[in-house]
Amino acid sequence: MNPKHPLYIVSKGRADSRLTSKALELMGVPYFIVVEEQERDKYTAVIDPKKVLVLDKKYQREYNTCDDLGDTKGKGPGAARNFAWDHSISIGAKWHWVMDDNIKWFFRYNKNVQARVKTGAIFRAMEDFCERYTNVLMAGPNYYMFVPRKKNVPPFVANTRIYSCNLIRNDAPYRWRGSYNEDTDLSLQMLKDGFCTIQFNAFLQEKATTQTIKGGNTAEFYAKEGTFMKSKMQVDLHPDVSRMVERFGRIHHFVDYTPFKKNKLILRKDLELPKTVDNYGMELVIRPEV
Repeated sequence: MNPKHPLYIVSKGRADSRLTSKALELMGVPYFIVVEEQERDKYTAVIDPKKVLVLDKKYQREYNTCDDLGDTKGKGPGAARNFAWDHSISIGAKWHWVMDDNIKWFFRYNKNVQARVKTGAIFRAMEDFCERYTNVLMAGPNYYMFVPRKKNVPPFVANTRIYSCNLIRNDAPYRWRGSYNEDTDLSLQMLKDGFCTIQFNAFLQEKATTQTIKGGNTAEFYAKEGTFMKSKMQVDLHPDVSRMVERFGRIHHFVDYTPFKKNKLILRKDLELPKTVDNYGMELVIRPEV
């Protein structure tokens, strides 16, 4: 079983590693990958050319970086994400997925077991759950490392940041902006207007640690600047709920999401909830110890 809605990876400088692409192909999940024109040949050499979309440079020229640096440095992945958003609308989709290019694998968390999934059923399950509500604009799986085993965690948390693997409703009146922390900013734009987001603990993603593999923003931003500038931009854009802190030996931003607890999920009036549990064809398989 695969997702109903189109799925996009935005990628730069990672034709060799292409972690997310490899994970989705092992799962049999169809996808597009958005790359810059100068890298098209590198990607089409290792990925089916039908999956490779070349970023229209208009999106880079018109992208709002939320700073005054102009073209003196790169603009981050937001322009490619906006291109993917509009592409999905052009093919008639009501929602779309957009993912970072350094996701190693996806998991289902159930009964204290973090089990790797081998199909796209988790994406369909997240889609169906979100479509129960009239006011959910974005959702996605939590990070694998943030949901330790044998912890009593809810299957999802409402009204927090959605990162790295985002399911977005296409009629949402927003677009990506900023050179850093675009996912946090987009989440906060939605939440401040009273909409809801859903972060799933029942479904997880394992992502390569920021700055540990070449490509993406590693060389252009983080290797030179560290994490100070990205945290500063977050605080500048949302000073009412953000502050700078030191964590994991680096400067980070802290965001207070408690003001958005008041945003309540609204079920569709025509909704008929299933009477039994739907596992979307997933079965837990325990490998015998060798």
